[in-house]
Amino acid sequence: MPPKGFRNLENFISHLESIGDLKRIKTEVSPELEITEIASRTVREGGPALLFENVQGSDFPLVINLFGTEQRVELALGRKPASVGEELVEIFRKVNPPSIGGIFSVLPKATGLLSMRTKKVRRGDVQQVETEPDLSKLPVMKCWPRDGGKFVTFGLVLTRDPATGSRNLGIYRLQVYDNRTTGMHWHAHKGGAAHYHEAKKLGRDLEAAVILGGDPRMIFSAVAPLPDGMDELAFASYLRGSPMPMVKGKSISLHVPAEAEFILEGSVPRDVLRQEGPFGDHFGHYSMEADFPVFNLSEITHRKNPVYPSIVVGKPPQEDLYLGIAAGEMFSPLIKIIQPEVKDMWAYPEAGFHNLLAVSVDERYPKGGIKAMLALWGTGQLLLTKCMICVSSDVNPRDFSAVLHEIGENFDPREDFLMIQWAPLDTLDFTSNKFNVGSKMGINAVRKNTPERKTYAREVPDPREKHPEITGFRLLAGGFCAVRIDESRTDPKEMIRRLFETPGLEGVRIIALVSPDIDLTDDMELIWGIFTRFDPYLDVLFEHTELRGSAVVYDGRMGIDATVKQWYPPVIEMSEDIKDKVETRWSEYWS
Repeated sequence: MPPKGFRNLENFISHLESIGDLKRIKTEVSPELEITEIASRTVREGGPALLFENVQGSDFPLVINLFGTEQRVELALGRKPASVGEELVEIFRKVNPPSIGGIFSVLPKATGLLSMRTKKVRRGDVQQVETEPDLSKLPVMKCWPRDGGKFVTFGLVLTRDPATGSRNLGIYRLQVYDNRTTGMHWHAHKGGAAHYHEAKKLGRDLEAAVILGGDPRMIFSAVAPLPDGMDELAFASYLRGSPMPMVKGKSISLHVPAEAEFILEGSVPRDVLRQEGPFGDHFGHYSMEADFPVFNLSEITHRKNPVYPSIVVGKPPQEDLYLGIAAGEMFSPLIKIIQPEVKDMWAYPEAGFHNLLAVSVDERYPKGGIKAMLALWGTGQLLLTKCMICVSSDVNPRDFSAVLHEIGENFDPREDFLMIQWAPLDTLDFTSNKFNVGSKMGINAVRKNTPERKTYAREVPDPREKHPEITGFRLLAGGFCAVRIDESRTDPKEMIRRLFETPGLEGVRIIALVSPDIDLTDDMELIWGIFTRFDPYLDVLFEHTELRGSAVVYDGRMGIDATVKQWYPPVIEMSEDIKDKVETRWSEYWS
């Protein structure tokens, strides 16, 4: 029987090795690009976690791909992610409002809530060694060719609100500027940025600790989309079933996890910004240069014989995809508590999660699907969702073809399309050509209380016969037609209008244009190539549009221009020389 969890990274690594799910690589490797290509290839092949014992320029080993399969994520948590969500739903439903029968029926599980705290200890393994603050000694990676430098990619940043004392633990990338200074890439909508904002108002610098390694459940909690104000370390304690031991930092007042591998202690000065980036991020494009706060390092502590954890993000699939899937499976059931009409939902990892959310809804009154959209956009990190599709309660939102089928049969743009022109947007989203803001769209494809259903095309003539600028097409369920064009030869929006007028395409419900780099036969790449590359306000058009009073009314077929625009940052691609190097050395790594 596998254990129910691991107290630290060392235990987790040892267990993975004992079951043959971790490979020690003894040959020397470079932290600049080479490890990225090895890890990315291993993730695509469903391979094991990798422990690099000989990283150029560092005496510390590096571990990566710890969470690169659903099975390893489940091992790390000690149970299936969905079971955690179901357990919390059960507790809330039976204990709130409280009743004697309800409390006692869930008492064995509810007692786990008593663990939702941390405990202070006098000593911790993470402080076995104190060193001078020198980041050059760590095997920090440069992940992609156009990255602005080396980045700490798997650091858990711990801060405390200077006004309320509440904690935040989140994973934010840190670009290494020199041996004692990094960037602090806080997204405007995240907890760390809120603490920084409060500190600035009070005229203070903000203490911070960057945690590397520790209990895998703590690492997951830093990724999880917890409600605002909920303590990630307390949630990690709940997952592990016992309070998380915390020891006071050596140079800061914060208490830090006692069983981490490394702690980087320091502060974020209130009035210092510095250009950060570019960085190849999980939308598959580089996030470009922008000004962000900096982190000044004051001390490094670590356990004896520590391991440096790292992660690669980029065009899916990468390791972070599996952490995101687990977070969705864990927290989707909780939405039912506050939105009872929502039966299930799925944020598509292929689209970078925030770009596409499908929701199954029990529509108990007209336009309940629209109500669900508005409610979800106002809930926690779901505010960053760009495209939301609502379907009936018996439809599996994870099944993209089933979702498209429901759009094909039930979507009437005259009354089922919702456009929000300006709203908060993920910091990493580049499609609006503005920072942190953009548009959102909702499609209500919930079945109406009538027997009539719309029809859609199951086959169409090859559009290349009439439009030589088209290099490929694929007709999906629901009359959704993906069309690949060379945007350098034609205006994409004009091409959509021409396709609306093309005989034989009348049964197509949605036409989505994509760029030449998209493989239309690869489902993951196609979803990525559409939903990460359009802004609804700028790039969605309908066959018919009219103004009625103050309302814009849409009708007919929908067109989506998901081609690469002039202001889009480059797509992440590994350089050919690194690919060749890794291919040549592949057998050497695994010997």
